[in-house]
Amino acid sequence: MDGLIMAAQLILGLSILVLLHELGHYLAARAFGIRVEKFYLFFDAWGFKFFKFKKGDCEYGIGWLPLGGYVKISGMIDESMDKEAMKLPPQPHEFRSKPAWQRLIVMVAGVFMNLILGILIYTFVLLGYHKEYIPVSEINKTGIYAYPLGRDIGFQTGDKIIAVNGNEVERFKDVFSIINLFGSTITVERNGKQMDVVIPDTLYKMFKKTKPDFVEPHNFEFSIDSVVEGLGVDKAGLKKGDKILAINDTAVSSFGLCREILSNNSNKKIELVFARNSVQDTVTVEVDSLGRIGFVNDIPPYSTKPYTLWNSFRYGMKEAYEILYANIKGLGKVVSGQENARESVAGPIKIATMYGSVWDWARFWSFTGLLSLILAFMNILPIPALDGGHVIFLIIESVTGRKFSDKFMEKVQLVGMILLLTLMVLVIGNDIFGLFK
Repeated sequence: MDGLIMAAQLILGLSILVLLHELGHYLAARAFGIRVEKFYLFFDAWGFKFFKFKKGDCEYGIGWLPLGGYVKISGMIDESMDKEAMKLPPQPHEFRSKPAWQRLIVMVAGVFMNLILGILIYTFVLLGYHKEYIPVSEINKTGIYAYPLGRDIGFQTGDKIIAVNGNEVERFKDVFSIINLFGSTITVERNGKQMDVVIPDTLYKMFKKTKPDFVEPHNFEFSIDSVVEGLGVDKAGLKKGDKILAINDTAVSSFGLCREILSNNSNKKIELVFARNSVQDTVTVEVDSLGRIGFVNDIPPYSTKPYTLWNSFRYGMKEAYEILYANIKGLGKVVSGQENARESVAGPIKIATMYGSVWDWARFWSFTGLLSLILAFMNILPIPALDGGHVIFLIIESVTGRKFSDKFMEKVQLVGMILLLTLMVLVIGNDIFGLFK
């Protein structure tokens, strides 16, 4: 069942992304009077397809190979490699008969659609699921809690955030956004003095697979709001309203310190001192393998601000930019050898596992938005057979005024397809290897 849920999320996510990407090409071509012969979700390789229908001069359908999709634009040298049609004289409704600037718009339209889709998804995830955020000014009432990784970098519990790279930030989330993990300077106030904490440009490596405890808004006193049946505190008899005072003779002054101590005592028993109605007691509590004893703390003493339509869009654009920046930086590190390519690339199997085995709509849309931006970035790379390859040749044509011959473009397209198929085989093979590993 887990595999089916992951596969279903992957297929739905890819279907949305591919349809919108190809719709961009389709609409742009139609706007310039270019005939579109086919519009397919997924590839109908070797002519096999689940279904098709024709409306006007265009055939619409769903192929069997869920590795993308395509629109077959009349008079364009693409993955269809329709050499017979290209032998005929150019027709007014064909791609090749249009001026370079129109052909350029048609080629970038798919990438543009994925960029817009990514921004809109992030916007509505913030507006519809997150709904609110914690301002930095609220966290600064008590200061941050620095976990061991944060302390190694130079933060201390109680630090107050003043600026990031010299600029004030509104959301606490933006202080340690993905872009800042590639290197940044955080100005903090400590004991009444301002100082800079430099985040090294290698810190992002710690966050590649999972988000470790780093610097969090956990520096607040707390009490138990509810307990989880069957876990440590429930077995020990703790109840709503109890206040944890100490663990293993260490006074617990904040939720962050409690969390850190429990994490360091996974699969162990601890001596826990708590207060109930001003009466103290000590119990032995079992900590599970994830560092949990099974309680939910009361609401942190921070006021939140709601996401409005405008600031959701503004922050959605910001997060989209950061995702693109991180991917560009990551690709640069792979090319330069600073990152292992095998660990950095993901194929359909790995992407399916990233969606997860539980259907969570907030996670689904967030990850689909991420994939939309990655798809836009990958498609604009100057590789033959990708949109970016066509764009490069069209730019050269616009600058030089010389059009590349159809025969040359056929050879370039063929080379690009071979490269992409080889890369696809390697990526899927890497996914399978990762499963066994």
